[in-house]
Amino acid sequence: MTSVVFIGILLLTLLIAVFSRSGKDVMNVEEYLVGGRSFSGMILFFLAVGEVYSIGTMIGFPGGIYAMGPSYGIWFLAYILLAYPVGYYIAPLIWRAGKKYGAMTLPDIFKGHYSHRGLELIITLAFLIFLIPWAQLQFQGLIVALSALGFNLSPTVAVLISGAIAYIYISVSGVKAPALISIVKDILMFGAIVVVGIVVIVKVGSVSDLFALVKAKGASVTIDQPKDIVYTVTTSFVQAIAFNFALIVAAVMTAKSEATVKKTQRFMPLYMLMYPFLVVTAYYALVAIPNLEQPNNAFIASSLALLPSWLVGLVAAGAALSGILVLSVISLSLGGVVSRNLVRNIPERSQRKWVQIFVLVYLLISMFITIYVPQLMLNIIEMAYYGFAQFVPGLLSVFFFRKVTPRGIISGVVAGTATAVLMHFNHINVFGINIGLISLIVNFIVTYAVSIVFKGSFQLVTPIAGRRSKNEKIISVNVSNNVALIQPDESKQS
Repeated sequence: MTSVVFIGILLLTLLIAVFSRSGKDVMNVEEYLVGGRSFSGMILFFLAVGEVYSIGTMIGFPGGIYAMGPSYGIWFLAYILLAYPVGYYIAPLIWRAGKKYGAMTLPDIFKGHYSHRGLELIITLAFLIFLIPWAQLQFQGLIVALSALGFNLSPTVAVLISGAIAYIYISVSGVKAPALISIVKDILMFGAIVVVGIVVIVKVGSVSDLFALVKAKGASVTIDQPKDIVYTVTTSFVQAIAFNFALIVAAVMTAKSEATVKKTQRFMPLYMLMYPFLVVTAYYALVAIPNLEQPNNAFIASSLALLPSWLVGLVAAGAALSGILVLSVISLSLGGVVSRNLVRNIPERSQRKWVQIFVLVYLLISMFITIYVPQLMLNIIEMAYYGFAQFVPGLLSVFFFRKVTPRGIISGVVAGTATAVLMHFNHINVFGINIGLISLIVNFIVTYAVSIVFKGSFQLVTPIAGRRSKNEKIISVNVSNNVALIQPDESKQS
């Protein structure tokens, strides 16, 4: 029954992917990468939270609590909670910049705002380096989840099937298919987590009874080491801002208006209601299923022990889709960056075809690395958030600061990334402060200093957050020439 339910849901999502293309015989690259900037608040909600809550939510979060205690859980919750208020103010500006410059990728924003090829290339290379291992992370999560659920698939077969499904999703209609399938995935994942959590509470008696059992086992339920607190707080801060300034850019640009982005951000924290159920499930596994060889199996092992087979099938489908969907969106983002920002002079009418080619190449390389050399990207995965944080000073300059120059941003990105790499590989610890925060501070200082000292003849650009007449709206743009056309706004956007 588990396999029947699991396969049935995957087939349903493939039908949804095919349906998402209906009525569109030909798609331009804007429709393919950012859905023609037409997504409603509901679709944007599910697409955006799909980026936040990947397979790591189901296996990594309870597995981290199982193996490392409450400090892991508090960090995980803190950075996501902090990301929401940051996103409320930043995400609408990302959309505004995307609309103004016709941007469909993060480097497009810098290209449109500064018209500087060197800056565009540096942002592109940094983005690709730190995004490349993200697919491997999803593949490895899928292998862990499916093997723990009892599916007798070799890692090679699991990776090949997952990669093929991810490619089908995005090859049919670009970002629209993952957006629609995200609705199914999020309902399954949220429902599975809540159901397992409720069953745990009913079985144990109450949450207080569960924590009493945990304490009796000698496990900790509080953070009592100051060093852990410093690292948890600084890590939460860095990852909250890095997430908003890098990983959700593509999703935000799909919205039909700036107001839609802001409205969606208000409701996204509701998704956090599932975390208490994950916490109790993690502690239940610690008490009832001790000595797991793989701590990441904590949630899956609890599901197998407590649920009937058909519900286990729903859990399996939710876990698989949470990894495959993130994998597909990541691949699409990378394909867009390569075809629009790394490789020059690809005509816009040909970019969709090249995006598909680059996506396929990326997936094949990621599958090969996952199967044959899984340790190759380990250090880059650990450093990914450090790297994404380096875009923060540049994007804040696009949004708010007129006096920052492309040369300053380039210098800051290079200095910040070099600081993170040196500290990471030399295991330098400064009072338990997260390396990403230290490298980000270096980035800010260098960006500002170089911009002031080496102004050159660069013409300063008005920031995106600068005031704009209420009766004007941007209707079209030429990214290469950095020229926006403006006309009176005759209707309110919603």
